[in-house]
Amino acid sequence: MAPQTVEQIIADVSAPPPVGTPHALPIPGSERPNRTAVYRHWRFRDQPLLTKLEPEVESVHDLLELAIKKYGNRKALGVRKWNPVTQEHENKFDWMTYAEMGERRKNLGAGIIDVVQQAGYTNSKYGVGIWSPNTPEWHLTDMACTSQSLFSVSLYETLGPDTTEYIINHAELPVVACSANHIPVLIKLASRVPTLKVIISLDALDKGEHKDKNPGNILKDIAAQSGLKLYEIHELEEIGLKSGRGFRPPTWNDITTINYTSGTTGPPKGVVMHQGNAVAAINGARSMGNVQANDTHISYLPLAHIYGRMIDQLALVSGAAVGFFRGDVLGLVDDLKLLKPTSFPSVPRLFNRFNSAIKAATVEAPGFKGALSRHVIDVKKGYMRQPPGSTTNTHFFYDRLWTKKVRAAVGLDNARSMISGSAQLDPDVQEFLGAAFGNEFRQGYGMTETYAGATVQLSRDYSAGNLGPPLPCLELCLESVPDYNYSVDDKPNPRGEVLMRGPTMFQGYHKNDEENKKVLEADGWFHSGDIGEIDSLGRLRIIDRKKNVLKLAQGEYISPERIENVYLGNTNIVATAYVHGDSKESTLVAIFGVDPENFPPFASKVLGRNVAAGDVAGINAAAREPKVKEAVLKVLDKIGRGHKFNNWERVRNVHLLLDPFTPDNGLLTPTLKLKRPQAAKAFREDIDRLYAEIKATEEPSKFKLKALNLRVQFIFMFVIDLVKIGNILTNKPLGGVYSTCVWHSTDPQPRPLPSTRLAGGHRHPIPLLLGPLFRPFGTPCGKTKLEGHSSTSEDCDRNEYTSHGNESSDKDG
Repeated sequence: MAPQTVEQIIADVSAPPPVGTPHALPIPGSERPNRTAVYRHWRFRDQPLLTKLEPEVESVHDLLELAIKKYGNRKALGVRKWNPVTQEHENKFDWMTYAEMGERRKNLGAGIIDVVQQAGYTNSKYGVGIWSPNTPEWHLTDMACTSQSLFSVSLYETLGPDTTEYIINHAELPVVACSANHIPVLIKLASRVPTLKVIISLDALDKGEHKDKNPGNILKDIAAQSGLKLYEIHELEEIGLKSGRGFRPPTWNDITTINYTSGTTGPPKGVVMHQGNAVAAINGARSMGNVQANDTHISYLPLAHIYGRMIDQLALVSGAAVGFFRGDVLGLVDDLKLLKPTSFPSVPRLFNRFNSAIKAATVEAPGFKGALSRHVIDVKKGYMRQPPGSTTNTHFFYDRLWTKKVRAAVGLDNARSMISGSAQLDPDVQEFLGAAFGNEFRQGYGMTETYAGATVQLSRDYSAGNLGPPLPCLELCLESVPDYNYSVDDKPNPRGEVLMRGPTMFQGYHKNDEENKKVLEADGWFHSGDIGEIDSLGRLRIIDRKKNVLKLAQGEYISPERIENVYLGNTNIVATAYVHGDSKESTLVAIFGVDPENFPPFASKVLGRNVAAGDVAGINAAAREPKVKEAVLKVLDKIGRGHKFNNWERVRNVHLLLDPFTPDNGLLTPTLKLKRPQAAKAFREDIDRLYAEIKATEEPSKFKLKALNLRVQFIFMFVIDLVKIGNILTNKPLGGVYSTCVWHSTDPQPRPLPSTRLAGGHRHPIPLLLGPLFRPFGTPCGKTKLEGHSSTSEDCDRNEYTSHGNESSDKDG
């Protein structure tokens, strides 16, 4: 039997399991104390985890070489060039072919080796820093490194000089390739980064000026005075071409990158990834069948983040065309409309914005448009919630009439699939966008330590709120976390810390044995720090983060990130959130960054005056208005009720302002993750004020409640006294309460008491007044029914107001 082709393997692995069967399976006998069984992708329970699709491949370099040879004349890397005349980007993409990409990569790699050697650096294998936004030159530099057994070290575009200095020194980098705006920073750091010898400008510095006024020559002179050599990328390509140097391909165990994490709780950690880790991760993603040779992909997720890099590498080794956004997220939709990608990997932050914008234009629109949109979404959601085997998010008529327009509005006309990663997306957002776009919209989970990928939903799984089963290249299990009341014995699903193992797993943190001992076990298990749950189909759901779990004064554990994600996914008036809970308090408060576009009209409506979108001072002033805060809290309460928040999960007070968290103020990482400890410290005064305001409003409420209780007690005692007076006036002991029709248990029939009538035949006013008070204690017709007797509506008419006592008679008293 002939061996399967790569295409056949991908087709087999990407096919969903039989209807109603698990997406991941536990390995029998793999359970350990306080741990679940080990779960694997349903096709790989009884066979080795996936590493290679092509037996000869040993590195990312090998994968790229196969693609370059196979797809040589196809489009590989494309950009919208800047037009200096119109001062705008061109309205088309300019493309480099796979063959051109391969040649430039080869020459650049050879050039790097030559200039570093000339600078006196003697080590044969070292790291090359890349400090640049998403550009073809970023990937060319990364490919050049792997072609010469070097490794890349990415620096986030938004890094400040201190973190840049730390990474260059920690990774001992002799060379950094960067965009032109970072060159002055590196020159200034020269005396504090002794290993740095060479700077490569990924931008052209020669603008055609006279050599004495050419900025490139000026910068080179300044760099030389600091002991650095500065080259433009094209110069290195020419040096490499002239050298005639060939490839020096890496092996499976060579380092491919040291990727520094965002550093939410301290200095960034250098995650060491080998070539084999990258190959297994890329092939695991290939096996899902999302990317094909004729596809078009957009590169906009930061390449310094492993998620963005792996997604681009997946596209390139598959033969797809990769177009780069212009660098401005506000112009992303314009880039999407021009490129029309066939897939769209993104993050919750952007999907939340899509969700808010599309809802505002469709289901929240007035009139017929809104009514039609709501009907379409309801119908498609209904299809998505059908029993397994019957689910779909497409509709023959509505997809042509309605869905087509929604997709075109954001440039995703051709997008067959969308994937959300980096953080868990709110289920309501996933379900709505899945219905609105009518394509494969899946969630995935991964970390830098797993080379981005770990789990992803399978094809035709239209459920929301889970992250799918493990990829074929990885296995996972859960371990109990008793400190936070999570146990693998929990029902209906086991819960605990997510542990992962497999060929994609990182080799450890660079120069950080202490941290390695905390998270890596001898048999390869990695402790993620995430709290997960595995459902009956073997799909993972992240429910907490160990370091971020809060414990309130009443002993309740809270996941602030989950609450933040729900709020951000269901309102467009806030763009960022920090939910906080002090251990000595019983409630939550929050700092919200208001959305600069959607908050002003909201505030304008509340205040009855115009709040302009571009007026920063006016927006912040409106955010401080008590009426606006109250209106925002009402929105949050409505969202909380809709998501069945417990009472202690509701945010009780908020501080609103524009852009409270940014990379520049140190409260967001370069990947836009919140630095929680730093945020708590920065807003400590505001947090204390919010709690003080809650207490100030609670004290009067407590006083009012106490006063109300006293009033109720007074009224009750007053009623008792009236009853006693009635007893005296009617000359009848009261063994119970008044009702509209009551009789003595010893009487054969209900009868009125003569003493309830005054002279002239009038009824006594006290029983007349008290009877209605106690109607709730009677039977449906208003009577109090005693054991052994019955009455009729006629009795009710006849005996409107009498008294009774159990087993009593006229002689009682």
